[in-house]
This record gives sequence, C-alpha cells and structure tokens, in this order.
Amino acid sequence: MPKVKIWHNPRCSKSRQTLALLEEMDVELEVRRYLDDVPSVDELQEVATMLGMTAREWMRSKESIAKELNLKSDEHSEEDIFSAMHAHPKLIERPVVIVGDQAKLGRPPEALGPWMETLLK
Repeated sequence: MPKVKIWHNPRCSKSRQTLALLEEMDVELEVRRYLDDVPSVDELQEVATMLGMTAREWMRSKESIAKELNLKSDEHSEEDIFSAMHAHPKLIERPVVIVGDQAKLGRPPEALGPWMETLLK
C-alpha cells in the first residue's frame, strides 16, 4: 500500500476533516505541516502538475498577501506565483493529499474517499 502524504494546516477545518478521514482509512500516513515545513518552489511546481492545476488556480487568491502582491494580475508569471507561495505558504490552498505521483485537494474532504479507494486497490 503506498504512503499517503497530506500537506496539513491544523487551524483549517477542511484540513482537520481530511486528516480525520485519512486516519479512518488505516493508511500509512505522513503529515506535513506545510506552514512550518515550507515546500520548495520545485515541490510546488511538481504538486501543481500532479493536481492538474496552474499556480494561479491553486493559490488562495483571497488571502490578504495575494491582494497586496497583486498576484491575480496577469503580469505575474507562474514562476512568480510559485515563488510567492513559497515565501508566503498561507497562499497554498489546502489540504493537499499526495499518493505516489497523484495529488488531490481535500475540498470537500468527502471527495477524497472515492479517489483514495481507486488508488489504494
């Protein structure tokens, strides 16, 4: 059975719900508190690819820092946004669940159940 990784923020209710759901599945789990153990730009790019999302789609655009840095503007490249997400990890939409070379956002947490079942067969 592959290891399941979660990029977790314990202050986020969706992240807590997703973690609880994963714990109920009895999987080998690696919890990464991404606000403390910040992903590198390369890791962010790799996970975005796994998610099938652009940096702009994955970024928490309503965070005050996103507005301050005007990250919704088309003048910012993907690299700019990934760099901002690394410098300000609050911009990373969470939680992210990673299994092997696939990833999914835990929003809503219930959506992970069917996805996980297909991966863990």
